[in-house]
Amino acid sequence: MSQIYADESHFIFETLKTKYPDARCELVFHTPFELLIATILSAQCTDERVNLVTASLFAEANTPDAIVALSQIKLETIIHSLGLYHNKAKNILAACRALTEDFGGQVPADIDLLRKLPGVGRKTANVVVSNAFGIAALAVDTHVFRVAHRLGIAQGKTPEKVEEELMQFFPRERWILVHHLLIFHGRRICVARKPNCEECPVTNVCKMYHDEKMNNIKKK
Repeated sequence: MSQIYADESHFIFETLKTKYPDARCELVFHTPFELLIATILSAQCTDERVNLVTASLFAEANTPDAIVALSQIKLETIIHSLGLYHNKAKNILAACRALTEDFGGQVPADIDLLRKLPGVGRKTANVVVSNAFGIAALAVDTHVFRVAHRLGIAQGKTPEKVEEELMQFFPRERWILVHHLLIFHGRRICVARKPNCEECPVTNVCKMYHDEKMNNIKKK
């Protein structure tokens, strides 16, 4: 990494860390298994809504065996408000059976093993290992993908490519927190439809902000 990139990486990290000192996983969980299920449920849904549903779900069943015992119909009834509930319930039940049969009911602290579970992609696996086990990983969701592109620190067309670029841009020891910082920024300021650039603390290194500023100058 060049010194310019290193300085930019440090500036973005420290500035966002100051802006969001409470940046963390906003899904409520107490065990790696609860986080795994909550993350599967969070697809195309807000964390707030997921937390409401998992509060009820985990009060009744928070182990692989207990969830399998619910049956798909009962599980679908509990998670119905989240959307895509049929496929989510199907994947969760299949993942729970796999955990029981192949991993002794324990969530593996390994990205490759997690990805063998039904309904678990790379993003979900990264979220689980980083937040439940403290293993360095950098999950790329829609917020991370959007903010990274707008800042100009990633150009990849896929989450996997953006993940690779971000892992090169930021030191390994910062990956977990970078994930949360970019999500917080994407939810609070750099929102999808109309980013609030006036409140953004990193506009001086933001490619989108400077591109739009130059375009406005040219129009005048």
